[in-house]
Amino acid sequence: MQFNVWQEGTMITGGFDAIVNEIATHNPDFVTMSEVRNYNNTSFYERIVQALEKKGMKYFSFSSYDTAILSRYPIKEFSKDNTIHSMHKLVTEIQGQEIAIYSAHLDYTHYAVYLPRGYDGNSFAKLPAPVTDLNQIMKMDLSSTRPIAIKAFVESAKEDISKNRIVVLGGDFNEASHLDWTESTKNLYDHRGVVAPWNSSTTLYKNGYKDSYREVYPNEAEYPGFTWPAQKSWALEADERDRIDFIYYYADSKVSVEKSVIVGPATSIVKGKEQKETGHDIFIAPQGIWPTDHKAVISTFKVKR
Repeated sequence: MQFNVWQEGTMITGGFDAIVNEIATHNPDFVTMSEVRNYNNTSFYERIVQALEKKGMKYFSFSSYDTAILSRYPIKEFSKDNTIHSMHKLVTEIQGQEIAIYSAHLDYTHYAVYLPRGYDGNSFAKLPAPVTDLNQIMKMDLSSTRPIAIKAFVESAKEDISKNRIVVLGGDFNEASHLDWTESTKNLYDHRGVVAPWNSSTTLYKNGYKDSYREVYPNEAEYPGFTWPAQKSWALEADERDRIDFIYYYADSKVSVEKSVIVGPATSIVKGKEQKETGHDIFIAPQGIWPTDHKAVISTFKVKR
């Protein structure tokens, strides 16, 4: 489960409890989380592990900032803050198979998907006109620290792959996918004719990783899979819907994806107003209030023994 928890659930009344309830409902083996802040000298991982334990659910985690990981299995090793750019990692073992889980929260600045929509990718202010020149768009995209983070992940995961570990990366990428900004969608969602080879997704694919949601739903026009924005808009006059929360995996012969779903409201914010989605995506409705401005993603994998 990839879950941006929007400042630890502090942006919505009852948000923290809602995060706990969603995790408890779906009982995922692993949860990768974004926007962990450890506010007021508290330890988020201790709070959430304790809250889940009160519901009879045993999870393991470790101290971290910005990104966090929950595991239903004991942790064999884990990274410390700033060891991997914009990410944390843990290694665990299930039935003799080691698994490396990475949690990412990539740079939100230079949000180049805004340029075709007529908004600046740094200030988020409205521009005099949309920018549709691909060179300008990709220049802004590459000016972020996202490429550095993805490169750091690829290099770190090489060791895991050499040890025959399953490698999974969940995160809020603050960037779209090249599998979504295509010929089929270039005139939708205020893409304004732009077909973009977004750096993070193209780099991961070149290095043997697959996007679990797109593996299950390869038709990006019928299954857009939007995870943003769930309930807050930054570009009030644009259709800023995008899929920016992902679960990637290293595609070796022993791992395949069985299913992938979006958790959260079946509505998105379009031009500042709530709008029901009309695609074929499967949305699992929240148990109560939805605690974040992103939707979550759950992917289920099958592993050959």
